[in-house]
Amino acid sequence: MSRVIAVTGAASGIGAATAGLLRERGDRVIGVDLKDVEVCADLSTPEGRASAVAQVVELAEGRLDGLITCAGLSQAGAAQVSVNFFGTTDLVTGLQPVLAAAPAPRVALVGSIAGTHPNDAAIVAACLAGDEAAGLAAAEVAAGAGRAHEIYGSTKAALTQWLRRTAVTPEFAGAGIPVNAIAPGVVLTPMTAELVSDPEWKAIMDAAVPMPLNGYAEPEVIGNALLWLIAPENSHMAGQMVFVDGGAEALGTTLFAG
Repeated sequence: MSRVIAVTGAASGIGAATAGLLRERGDRVIGVDLKDVEVCADLSTPEGRASAVAQVVELAEGRLDGLITCAGLSQAGAAQVSVNFFGTTDLVTGLQPVLAAAPAPRVALVGSIAGTHPNDAAIVAACLAGDEAAGLAAAEVAAGAGRAHEIYGSTKAALTQWLRRTAVTPEFAGAGIPVNAIAPGVVLTPMTAELVSDPEWKAIMDAAVPMPLNGYAEPEVIGNALLWLIAPENSHMAGQMVFVDGGAEALGTTLFAG
């Protein structure tokens, strides 16, 4: 049966691959991105996020079967707080009513193995408090202190905690809406192409995210995992971050355990 699924970040990378897989199986996709999709909106601003929610609600005609949030920025900077964290959480909460109206609604987020790496506590705390201004300020402080590389992981660490506490609330679990996430390792997308092609950066990534099982992933690998999370058959998972990372998280746990 055809379903209506909204996908953020649908113009490229994991989002585009996931949208393509959905369309191939006959689902109707409402893509959300800056351009070249059904809903054009800037998720880096509260106004853009509100516009995205309103447009998705209108196109979904009152019932949304699934939401997959792939939108994100990899370039280090304060804007990662707005897009990676609030660009996900605001859409999930804003679309809750139309999700709750569906017979088998599902939500799948894109986290990251980077969420397990060292992070900035002030950024994480501000995100979880829903204080975007404080999160942006904390990110600027981190960048000024030479720790801009921690901002991305901080947004993903905050997203993991938000997922855990939100998934079991009356608004989601209580309304029959499973909310879960995939944490990829290194994925071959336009965001990573420049890094992968640079031997120095590739060595850094391989050290930070070792992937002994099949190496770097194609975006369709993550897309297929996301499709399972939003499947009607996935009825009892709540608040789970599933690592699809070639073994990086398991290997990291082993190394950190000494």
